Amino acid sequence: MTKQEIKEILQMPREEYEKTIRAQAFETMLAEKKGVCATAMLGYSNICKNQCLYCGMRASNHLPKRYRYHAEQIVELASAAYQSGLRRLFLISGEDPKFPFEDILSVIQTAKAMGFERVSLGAGEFSRSQYVQMKAAGLDEYVMKFEMSHKDTFERLNPSTTFEKRNKAITWIQEAGLDLGSGNIVDYPGQTLEELVDDIWLMKELNVSWAPNIPYMPAAGTPLAQEGGPGRIDLMHREISLVRLLLPRADITAQQPGKNLKNGLGDTEGNLWAIQAGANVLFVDLLPAADAESFRVIDHRMVQGLEHVRGIAEKAGVNLIL
Repeated sequence: MTKQEIKEILQMPREEYEKTIRAQAFETMLAEKKGVCATAMLGYSNICKNQCLYCGMRASNHLPKRYRYHAEQIVELASAAYQSGLRRLFLISGEDPKFPFEDILSVIQTAKAMGFERVSLGAGEFSRSQYVQMKAAGLDEYVMKFEMSHKDTFERLNPSTTFEKRNKAITWIQEAGLDLGSGNIVDYPGQTLEELVDDIWLMKELNVSWAPNIPYMPAAGTPLAQEGGPGRIDLMHREISLVRLLLPRADITAQQPGKNLKNGLGDTEGNLWAIQAGANVLFVDLLPAADAESFRVIDHRMVQGLEHVRGIAEKAGVNLIL
């Protein structure tokens, strides 16, 4: 597939897309992934030093509260997820400079010893040696989104880092032997179709193990929210299908919004549409209700529990893989 063909699919009439590209992507997902995978997700800190213009957890944004879990709390919640039958764990955090790196390594080691088959982490940019240490501790995958594949756009929207630093981190992750979860934001204010094509192409070039992509959803109090939004869900579906066909074995986030953004990423209609487009990963949120509202990368995140995931898989007519 060429970049021009990708652009044509992004512009294809909806009915034609559904009958051809979407149908092929769904069949590819079933053949390669065998169904929908449930992944335990824990946002263990919502403290972040960065000022990304689109993120609700940016350092200067107001949240109901800021929190940081201790290693013992993380392990306790991970243990409950394991006992419920889940075998994949995604630990995610703001870029929290005061979270002890030794605790990150300890949690990874404990989770792997517990029996989790796949442990993923997304907690911002680290040094080259730290990624090596994470791999040695047992980490399987590091999630480092490139967000935008164009330097000028990236540095405007991510003023706390640079395009060079982000790409260097991505290189170090792969050199450490970790699988790379990476991807973009779809249809943020000002994004051109050509930029979106380049984002999709970069995922292919990086050979990502997981595309954790969602459409742009404005977060209250952020500068980018004043420029427009939200992103078009139809465009998100097309990207999902394209990534599935370009990277048949990759995981792709199915936790997607529907027409009513207030239903968040746990929207039944949105989740089903994403699966039909070729996505395969649904999350089970481990955060206690008291903190779930404060892990606010986007407004109305609202990821739900295991029963929701079971119901989605049943409605989609696909296997649920724990």
